[in-house]
Amino acid sequence: MAKVNVTVRVNGRTYTQDVEPRTLLVYFLREHLGLTGTHVGCDTSSCGACTVLLNGKAVKSCTVLAVQADGAEITTVEGLARDGELHPIQQAFWEEHGLQCGFCTPGMMLTALDLLQRNPNPTDDEIRHGLEGNLCRCTGYQHIVNAIRSAARMMRGGAPAAAGGR
Repeated sequence: MAKVNVTVRVNGRTYTQDVEPRTLLVYFLREHLGLTGTHVGCDTSSCGACTVLLNGKAVKSCTVLAVQADGAEITTVEGLARDGELHPIQQAFWEEHGLQCGFCTPGMMLTALDLLQRNPNPTDDEIRHGLEGNLCRCTGYQHIVNAIRSAARMMRGGAPAAAGGR
């Protein structure tokens, strides 16, 4: 099969690779670029474990071909921390016990970042609605909602909430 040249900017770094046209973005990130923080969950776009930001918007990378991302700016969970400092979303997931087993965490964090960029002060219902399409098999949703609420507070310049989301 003929390969197609794809150039993307991932977490601030430019990558150019030849890929088969049928390569899904999630496999391109994991297998070609070695960015294994993006998980392959259901492979059917139901679970959200593969969520990344594509040009600033959350997408399920198992539904996007790598060639469709040519020229795009992509953020994976590896791109959240800067200079050794956790992103407020990562810090809040840590403090609020939103990590659970961690398999869904990268997708949850990037979905949360997309939500908080559009709505910096969401209600709990808006957070829950924003997480639709991201499944936590540990059923740690309340901790995840608490973490996103705390991250929102930190991203607005406030202090994190005490553990437990109070």
